[in-house]
Amino acid sequence: MSEIDARAAEEATLHDETKLALREKSKLRVLIGRMDALVMMLCALVGLDTVGAVSSDGAQAITWLLFMAIFFFVPYALLCSELGTTFPEEGGPYVWVKLAFGRLPAGITTLLYWITNPIWLGGTLTITAIAAFGEFFTPLHGVWKLLFALVFIWIAVGATIFSFNVGKIVLFVGAWARVILLSFFTITAVVYAAKHGVHGFGAGAFSPTQAVFLAAVPVLFFSFEGFELPSEAGEEMLNVKRDVPVNILRGAVGTVLMYALPIFAILVILPPSQQTSLGGFLASVKLIFTVYGGHATATGSVLTGVGKLFGDLAALGFILALLSSASSWIMGGNRGLAVAGLDGAAPKSFGIISEKFGTPIMVDVIAGVVATVTMLTAFWLSSGNTAKYFSVVLGVTISTSAVSYLAIFPALIKLRYSHSHIPRPFAVPGGKAVVWAVGVLTTLWALVATVALLYPGVGTSDPDASLPSGWTGQRLTFEFTQAIPLIVIVALGVVWYRMGAETRREIAAKA
Repeated sequence: MSEIDARAAEEATLHDETKLALREKSKLRVLIGRMDALVMMLCALVGLDTVGAVSSDGAQAITWLLFMAIFFFVPYALLCSELGTTFPEEGGPYVWVKLAFGRLPAGITTLLYWITNPIWLGGTLTITAIAAFGEFFTPLHGVWKLLFALVFIWIAVGATIFSFNVGKIVLFVGAWARVILLSFFTITAVVYAAKHGVHGFGAGAFSPTQAVFLAAVPVLFFSFEGFELPSEAGEEMLNVKRDVPVNILRGAVGTVLMYALPIFAILVILPPSQQTSLGGFLASVKLIFTVYGGHATATGSVLTGVGKLFGDLAALGFILALLSSASSWIMGGNRGLAVAGLDGAAPKSFGIISEKFGTPIMVDVIAGVVATVTMLTAFWLSSGNTAKYFSVVLGVTISTSAVSYLAIFPALIKLRYSHSHIPRPFAVPGGKAVVWAVGVLTTLWALVATVALLYPGVGTSDPDASLPSGWTGQRLTFEFTQAIPLIVIVALGVVWYRMGAETRREIAAKA
């Protein structure tokens, strides 16, 4: 009996596992080592597309980043360390929610968790990559823009289709790209500051306010997601019970540093008027790299000579980092949806594992198609009044990941009671009181992020002032654009669950 077969037989005794799951899981390959899992996690956690968005909140960005590192990141790390080592099955979060609350909630949660990724790839990430290429190389139009987008999307998806030993190349390249880029960016920022000075701000600028809290928390929550991602491939890891806690600790420290240092550099270098979204990071790159060649103008920075060379390399690293972020999330999310198919919470075809590659081939291809359709829709609706509708629907669809955690996080508490007999290689220290604190705290953060995303400005004196541009005086219409996609996704989850009825009826005999 192979290692995969032995694990599958062992896990079938933990809960009702289907015959389809036992058959298809036998095709999985145990290939993911400690460093592989760490790289997968870092690519998910450190997304350069959010660095500028966080820095746009000014000095308070540092305050809230450190606050959430302590009161969200730490309990989140503890939670994923316990669940990831106690229930080391393929599909991680799906299994946790299933054991805690049942198959239907697990299926809907997994769909919410999964759908974010291909839409994020085809929408935000592709658009950001095109903007970065146009800023540093040459603007893309027409067929060249479409070709770039298709190559970007299908390289990211291709990394999930082939064997992990092939797919991880994209992850390792992206991980090294972000480490080198952020390190070189921070060092160059020090050189620039020594030469040109900085934009100082007093201690009062760090004082927290409710308005910035509500604006920053969803972005920081989204930025800090990803500890559970390697657990989606739990049965493909060489030593899941040993590697998960170690990697989570390393990933937490590395993530905080890789966010805090460049964000601080942006804040002290750029004037507040330039600290905005995508422009915040890329404008900082262009500005500080003028120390190698180039000059600043009233409308932006112009790089020349060595400065232009370093700027182009930075832009390439930025695009590779975006690519690897997409691959890591799709690689994990697809495995969760495949397990839902194997377990009867989604269509049976979703659970097909490639005999050749050991990957969920059907879901991988579906993710690529969804990303491509999203990209084409974004291009089609890129101007005019329809653009504002598309942007908010895209935003709420991406925010579905926050909604999914409303079931994933409380599973820790439920499983401490319902499955207390299962050995815990790593347990949240301090007993059930601390387990409750960890579960409640993380769930509250997910709730705050969800509400702030779905109802911008909640809790402020003038909530309508927080509506996206173009939506002034249209709160009710805006909320419909937020509620309808969520309702459709949940309804689709119920339909998919019904389609899995035949699979659920064929339960494997327990050992």
